[in-house]
Amino acid sequence: MARPIRVLVAKPGLDGHDRGAKVIARALRDAGMEVIYTGLRQTPEQIVAAAVQEDVDVVALSILSGAHNHLLPKVVELLKQENVYNETLVIGGGVIPDEDIPGLKESGLAEIFTPGTPTQVTIDFIKENLKRCL
Repeated sequence: MARPIRVLVAKPGLDGHDRGAKVIARALRDAGMEVIYTGLRQTPEQIVAAAVQEDVDVVALSILSGAHNHLLPKVVELLKQENVYNETLVIGGGVIPDEDIPGLKESGLAEIFTPGTPTQVTIDFIKENLKRCL
């Protein structure tokens, strides 16, 4: 039997609001995934170190601060430097303007989920796009 999908839910930057991250963390857990939540105000370096240490399959980044165009691609860049990006599904969510989403996807994020996205949509996306063999 394969191990559960391991997801790191992280809040990069100076965000002080994590309700959305906690909602998605709970939904993923309830869907049978192992969830590690980093807490607030994490640097990209801290997030990537936790992802490597916890051997996660998915890095889910939640951001509200407006610094998404800098912080989210930085996490992807660091995952590549650690040679774990190719085995890791990286997704983002939060208050992100629609016009910024194509650039974030070009930087290496697989998908961006904005407010109001049903949690089941995120769960299904993870299951359908996971990079490891289940």
